Amino acid sequence: MSLDKSGGFRSRSAKGPEPEAQKSGQQRQTPGRSAPKRGAQNKNMPNKRPQGPGRPAKKQLYGRDASGEIRHLRSLGVDKPREIAFEVLDRVRTGGAYANLVLPRLLSKHNLSGRDAAFATEITYGTLRKQGLLDSIIKAASGRELSDIDPEILDILRLGAYQVLFMRVEDHAAVDTSVKMVGGLKKFKATGFANAILRNITRTSPEAWLDKLEPSEEIAKVAFRTAHPEWIARSFAQLLPAAELEAALEADSERPVVHLVARPGEISAEELALIVGGEEGKYSPYAVYLEGGDPADIEPIKEGLAAVQDEGSQLIARALAEIPVNDDQGKWLDLCAGPGGKAALVGSLARMESAKLDAVEISEHRARLIEKSVRGLPVKIHVGDGRSINLENNYDRVLVDAPCSGLGALRRRPEARWRKQESDIAELNVLQFELLESAIKKARSGGIVVYSTCSPDLRETRGVVNKALETLEVEELDARPFVPGMEDTGTEKSVQMWPHRHGTDAMFFAVLRKK
Repeated sequence: MSLDKSGGFRSRSAKGPEPEAQKSGQQRQTPGRSAPKRGAQNKNMPNKRPQGPGRPAKKQLYGRDASGEIRHLRSLGVDKPREIAFEVLDRVRTGGAYANLVLPRLLSKHNLSGRDAAFATEITYGTLRKQGLLDSIIKAASGRELSDIDPEILDILRLGAYQVLFMRVEDHAAVDTSVKMVGGLKKFKATGFANAILRNITRTSPEAWLDKLEPSEEIAKVAFRTAHPEWIARSFAQLLPAAELEAALEADSERPVVHLVARPGEISAEELALIVGGEEGKYSPYAVYLEGGDPADIEPIKEGLAAVQDEGSQLIARALAEIPVNDDQGKWLDLCAGPGGKAALVGSLARMESAKLDAVEISEHRARLIEKSVRGLPVKIHVGDGRSINLENNYDRVLVDAPCSGLGALRRRPEARWRKQESDIAELNVLQFELLESAIKKARSGGIVVYSTCSPDLRETRGVVNKALETLEVEELDARPFVPGMEDTGTEKSVQMWPHRHGTDAMFFAVLRKK
């Protein structure tokens, strides 16, 4: 993991004297701790706080006032980018929000652009991605369990520690603004605590912290240095050479290039690239790479001629339409169609082949999203469970883009790696196999089934496919010819893509033919 700060940002706050711990921080209640608990409480929710000097009489949602607005921490000298970053972390922690959805809305609402928006984005996403690593350092620097630190103060410490360790922000500025944020939350007894912890962190270099805290076992060490839960690193290590593991994990923390899809029959990738000033994709004939800008402002997207879609997803949709099927009658099925990206591309290809696509989605909300994506295409949407929905068993082509852990798209949601649990995969495996079994039943004899996931975990990929080969009337076809030009996709007949190898999400697909 690179610890070079040269590409980051300098301080966003004015230089000034270092804050002093307030006298109230020396009183009997332990600084940085929540009030004593009464009964069982959710550890992720703020604890009730005792009344006292400087404390509000009413319980408040920290980070927001009663109308949902960001609290005005600026009155204490906290700049807007840091204020917004704290707000996003608060919503992620207390409400399960997705940072990549919340942050753009807040930036737009508060008219942040240019350098300020870039700074807010860096500290927000960077802090969320490296949360586990930051927590280890905060725990060592404080000598306390994280559960003993007030959750809101812990969020502020994470933001401060990230600036100190991974950005070109002067130590005094990161510490000063962090302490002011604690004061802005009326937690005056904890200002000295926050100041002491962050000062302690600044006394040791980032590399020295890693050397001091990293595990000795190799995979655990790589997981720690790349800020991943160890179980995810071990999952990737089952597929990758040891020398490649760190690069694969590091890719999860890199900002992905936006991939656009030119809708077949509407606009070519060459035309789209010229319009947006992008570059044509390397593998998909419909892909365009967009380095910057807001895709929502692009005219072809507004007009429905193009959309945002990962190139790997495009390749899977294209493979469904390209695989030879004897006597294709034009009956195609997408069994897990929401939110509609693959369904729209498959529908565009179906239109060119005079075929029709049935798209199944269990959620009514997501079904409405599909409806918007496939408007004008030969696609019929069915709301129901793909395992039991009443459809004919005579489809020529069936796509099962199965619900999965999403380990292949960790770079798109910075908080995702810390939310996911390995224990979830066993339950997902049951659902994945049942959906694949249903897809095979709905395919006609000689029809093909494409099984895909946005995960490289073997339990969700080859494990499900191998079980189908052992227990169901199918044979596997070689999927690799349907991603021309793409190398290093694995040793099996299936295709495993990787961000660090191919620039796509870590998507998997296999092709089965019903006997």
